[in-house]
Amino acid sequence: MRTQVGIIGAGPAGLLLSQLLDLQGIASVILERRSQEYVLGRIRAGVLEEGTVDMLRRAKVGERMDREGLVHEGFDIAVGDRRHRIDLKKYTGKTVMVYGQTELTKDLMDARAAAGGVIVYEAENVRIENLASETPGLRYDKNGGEHKVVCDFVAGCDGFRGVSRRSVPSSVLKTHERVYPFGWLGVLSETKPVSDEVIYVNHGDGFALCSMRSMTRSRYYIQCPFDEDLEEWTDDRFWDALRARLPHDAAESLETGPSIEKSIAPLRSFVAEPMRHGRLFLAGDAAHIVPPTGAKGLNLAASDIHYLSNALIAFYKDNDTQLMEDYSQTCLRRVWQAERFSWWMSTLLHRFPDQSSFDRGIQLAELDYLTDSDAAQLALAENYVGLPF
Repeated sequence: MRTQVGIIGAGPAGLLLSQLLDLQGIASVILERRSQEYVLGRIRAGVLEEGTVDMLRRAKVGERMDREGLVHEGFDIAVGDRRHRIDLKKYTGKTVMVYGQTELTKDLMDARAAAGGVIVYEAENVRIENLASETPGLRYDKNGGEHKVVCDFVAGCDGFRGVSRRSVPSSVLKTHERVYPFGWLGVLSETKPVSDEVIYVNHGDGFALCSMRSMTRSRYYIQCPFDEDLEEWTDDRFWDALRARLPHDAAESLETGPSIEKSIAPLRSFVAEPMRHGRLFLAGDAAHIVPPTGAKGLNLAASDIHYLSNALIAFYKDNDTQLMEDYSQTCLRRVWQAERFSWWMSTLLHRFPDQSSFDRGIQLAELDYLTDSDAAQLALAENYVGLPF
């Protein structure tokens, strides 16, 4: 099989890249090691920056998002019974959109299917070949046979454990990582959200987050040890722990019900550089991971695709390689800004196992300063809504 851009990974990053390229007449093939049903079953982020929302509209996949997504002009930070709203619209003139990654992925899959896009699901043992040549290749196994895609460029959108980053020589690749000593226990339920906007909670028992996927489906998280046994967390135990961490008014109005999905997600910060090696470009989780506290993971992947799609379009339309040459440096500048913000939010809102009374005092003082300072709230708001692409 011959194409122009070989894409590894059929998550939002790979699908969005394929869609944007197709609108410019650039051919691509996507290889995905999982089934379509598995990809659609992943429960992930749901807060989209305005830049991401605008990209989805340009990609002609924003119709359902605009109809069903929830526009939020702010969010709350709660400490004890004190609850303070961060007014995003006031400080930045921008908003965020709450729209589940599962729905976004479905929209992109439907768009690629309607356009006749080639997506090979359950492509096993993907290998990248001949990166030093002008025609790199992707080999994969399926249905008992070996297959090959020959392309001009490879986009590695296959996540943290994918083959793409592992294909960059260790002598070239440099990685940076911080693993946090806790995880997020998350529950999805068919219940009315406790608030019209997201609530971030700093509590003596640990962090909590109240979010939603719609006005009838809620997504809640509480901080827990990263090695906690999920089987020990019954629905009743989760709701009791969440209620104990919420401000009194929210706890009183919390609607509970059976969990649709329950999982524990570890938290880490990770950056790989460079994000380009020859004709291989890394994007999304293949290149970087952020703790979810700042709602940056999916949005960072989208900004990578913004830069990568522009670079590929410039090459094919104008034979201009400058954006390709600048790709890694351009992406990493924004990546490190998002890493800094996500680290700051995580440090501000979580209880760390080795936290001393002094550390706790500093954390509470910073929260107190934040809720009383317009300058601090402006800085938080402009990072939350997303720095410019």
